[in-house]
Amino acid sequence: MIDYQNIHQLLKRTVDAKSNQTAYRWFLDAEGTSESVTWAEYYDQVKQVSKSLMALGCQKDDKTIILSYSCYRWVLCDMANAVAGVATVGIYQSNLPQDCKYIINHSDSVLVFAENKTQLDKILKIRDEIPNIRKVILFSGEHKGDDWIISFEEFLKLGKNVSDKELQDRIGTVTSQDMATIVYTSGTTGVPKGAVITHDNITFTAQSAEGCADVHDGDEGFLFLPLAHIFARTLVHTSTLAGTTTNFARSIDTLVDDLKMAKPHWFPSVPRIYEKVYSKVVGGAEAAGGVKLKIFNWARSVGDQMADCRLEKKPVPLLLDIQYKIASKLVFSKLHAALGGRLRWCISGAAPLDPSIAKFFIGAGIIVLEGLGMTENTSFTNVNRFDNYRVGWVGPPGPGIEQRIADDGEILFRGRNVMREYYKMPEETAKTITSDGWLHTGDLGEIDSENFLRITGRKKDLIITAGGKNIAPSAIEGTIATSKYINQIMVIGDRRKYLTALVTLDPDNTKAYAQANGITFNDFDELLTNEKIVKLIENEVAEKNKNFAKFESIKKIAIVPEFTVENSLMTPTFKVKKNVVMEKYKDKIERMYPKD
Repeated sequence: MIDYQNIHQLLKRTVDAKSNQTAYRWFLDAEGTSESVTWAEYYDQVKQVSKSLMALGCQKDDKTIILSYSCYRWVLCDMANAVAGVATVGIYQSNLPQDCKYIINHSDSVLVFAENKTQLDKILKIRDEIPNIRKVILFSGEHKGDDWIISFEEFLKLGKNVSDKELQDRIGTVTSQDMATIVYTSGTTGVPKGAVITHDNITFTAQSAEGCADVHDGDEGFLFLPLAHIFARTLVHTSTLAGTTTNFARSIDTLVDDLKMAKPHWFPSVPRIYEKVYSKVVGGAEAAGGVKLKIFNWARSVGDQMADCRLEKKPVPLLLDIQYKIASKLVFSKLHAALGGRLRWCISGAAPLDPSIAKFFIGAGIIVLEGLGMTENTSFTNVNRFDNYRVGWVGPPGPGIEQRIADDGEILFRGRNVMREYYKMPEETAKTITSDGWLHTGDLGEIDSENFLRITGRKKDLIITAGGKNIAPSAIEGTIATSKYINQIMVIGDRRKYLTALVTLDPDNTKAYAQANGITFNDFDELLTNEKIVKLIENEVAEKNKNFAKFESIKKIAIVPEFTVENSLMTPTFKVKKNVVMEKYKDKIERMYPKD
């Protein structure tokens, strides 16, 4: 591996080798109208943004916020920050103003890049509470009459008096151990922790990831994942290293159209997207019924047999090969067309992918490679390989990354991908990284003789949804439990599409409500299923949901009897035995997650 001095050196190597090749493309409408930049044009724009940062007084090791959906300007400003020795702090576009305030202040950021008026409004609501912010720069649109807020075009003009020599001098001061970004992730207490990712973390991880990937010259990728998360940015840096083209989706709502226009050779995703595609394909076949459904079911059976041959590395029987060609023409070709027609493989990360869905795609001729990573290791440790993959396993580690299983079954990793620290949290850092560099993951797993890793469970209480969102349930539970009608709440949602909850009732207040509203009952347990009481609790939860981002809100609830020490659902120290509760009420839980 090359020991790059900084991210700029990695970028410059690609710019020099592929200056006239397309680096990034983005679509303007559903007709396919697009704009793009070559690597040379991109590099010129990066330098221009870096100079403007310097003109605004950004010093080495300063931090700037990017509050936006994934887009070209996100990547441009992120790279310009790195070139100027400034650290990027990304905030999800779905975050609420108070969440933004915490991250802005805790990170000591000095500038905010805001996507549009919607994101600007969040910043304006907390303006008086973020005193260190010097300027807000809008990616699109303008805000007249307030010099605290400037357009992107105005921002670019600021750097015209910064010389090339001044920029080159700054670039020369940036080292491999300097911070490139702080990525905030929820802890089990609900207080976000800022993982400090260095230039070396990023350049090393890009090389390790590229060493695992089947990437060809001229390949094009497709990006719609949030760049506020390090997973998406690791893939951007890997594409920068490889010199391939990245296409941006316009939005989550336009994914289907954008995929067809981009025609990617590969793309990263979270399990929820594969689940949606799978549900749409299966649902469409079932809705058609008749002969079309029979053909689909036959093709799927053939695909499953083909997937077995591929997974078990067995030769394909002649008859199956003939059947598969027919199935591909009649059924699977439509799926390929919907995904652009050139797709060779996909990556699935951030949460487990249901094995039956993975097998379906493999049978359809689309290789879905599951991988593993977390914010604290630059979102990459393991991935299945294009020519060596399994369902239900996350593959071997990348080059230069060590893995082992601790005595208690926890998975540990060591390598140059491991973060430097949690920002301003030395005690949390010490708990997470051992003195000899091993990173605690909170996951339980097993490693086989071929160094493949399989996740078997989680030590942490942290919920990771099917969409890849990290959520600390305790903070949500604490807020909802403030309802006078709710006694206890247990949030559910790990590996699920959305959050639900099991709720117990406050006896006194619920009885009082029932009596005041003419609800008759002989026994308190009758109230657990009373329609008016259920509606009351649903309304209470809906009101509390206003405190959370959309992905943190509780979508459905089930009312159950109280958790107590006596019924073995609590410990003697009054902690809910979550695994026991989930087993006891598994039927109620499953009813809150109907199949698509």
